[in-house]
Amino acid sequence: MKAIRLTLICHALTQAQKTGRLHCVDDVILPLARPPAGNLPNLQLLTAPERRARETAACFSGTVEVEPALADCDLGHWQGLSLKQLQAEHTQALAEWLQDPASAVHGGESFAALCMRMAAWLAAFDRPGEWLAVTHPMVMRAMLVQVLGCPMDASQRIDVLPLSRLELSFTGQWRLRLA
Repeated sequence: MKAIRLTLICHALTQAQKTGRLHCVDDVILPLARPPAGNLPNLQLLTAPERRARETAACFSGTVEVEPALADCDLGHWQGLSLKQLQAEHTQALAEWLQDPASAVHGGESFAALCMRMAAWLAAFDRPGEWLAVTHPMVMRAMLVQVLGCPMDASQRIDVLPLSRLELSFTGQWRLRLA
């Protein structure tokens, strides 16, 4: 069995993040204050399909493959709304969504469903070598929940900043790699 090294990197800062809004479908990244290290030999690149992930992935050298399974959590009719607006107009629904990983009060994908999607993707990922995958904060939280086997509500205590990296390895089971 050949080893797999998978480094997940969060997309760069977007205007939505900067202004306290939930992501939008077409968020674009702001100019990078520090570009990610781009010339890594033998690195294979994957990216989530959203524009913010594709633009971040373009900062790396090499051919980038779009991986639909790495798509961000679908926040339904909450996409693009500010957190302040949600707190003011949808107080109870926001509280339910933050407390219950199975909640999809926004009409989109629940965090529990995202975790199941990531678990299935990790279980099927059988591509030896070194991989870099550009994705989103919620996806990275779901990956951590799966790899560590922790409760889904623990994801609320994980901050994923723009350009954060999460290193995983697989040799029979997925493991978190601290560097």
